[in-house]
Amino acid sequence: MARYRGPVCRLCRREGMKLFLKGERCYKPSCPIEKRGTQPPGQHGRNIRRAKLIGYGEQLREKQKVKRIYGILERQFRLYFERAARMKGVTGENLLTLIERRLDNAVYRLGYATSRAQARQLVQHGHITVNNRKVDIPSFQVKVGDEISVAEKSRSNLHIQNAIQTASGRGRPAWLEILSMDDMRGRVIAAPSREEIGQNINEQLIVELYSK
Repeated sequence: MARYRGPVCRLCRREGMKLFLKGERCYKPSCPIEKRGTQPPGQHGRNIRRAKLIGYGEQLREKQKVKRIYGILERQFRLYFERAARMKGVTGENLLTLIERRLDNAVYRLGYATSRAQARQLVQHGHITVNNRKVDIPSFQVKVGDEISVAEKSRSNLHIQNAIQTASGRGRPAWLEILSMDDMRGRVIAAPSREEIGQNINEQLIVELYSK
């Protein structure tokens, strides 16, 4: 499956804000945003003035930001939008809810991984179960009542243990709950609301972009 393999800190600097793509490094002084500010990446970044975006440019930047936060490429993102548009309710909120319900995002939100990229890898390598069945598809849509756990054989994994130890600093949304810290089990107790999703996202700009 295609995915971005370049330096992720450049993506944060391109968007001019922290996207929390690098796990624990994003919370430390070594984060490039902390060291270099929000100047654009590249050797001439310090000399580049950020132009004020309007219209199409602003809409495109917002879409790129959401794709980078969740690690989704264009074709899959468009499919999410088309599905959201067919659902009842506000299209922009439907879009974010669908993306938030991805299994890799739920694993990250539960604290089993320090970043969504790490969560995606844990899912692909078979370390995660849903309702006691192994699921290795990062885009799998979790629903209310689903129990998400770390596979028994993987509970000694150092990456997972380190992520759980630092999870409190990242916070956990109210639509998820921890059933057992020892067994590394959590559950989806509600559909994610727009307020719980958080992030500095203006989803209406994305709707306007795809509606042209």
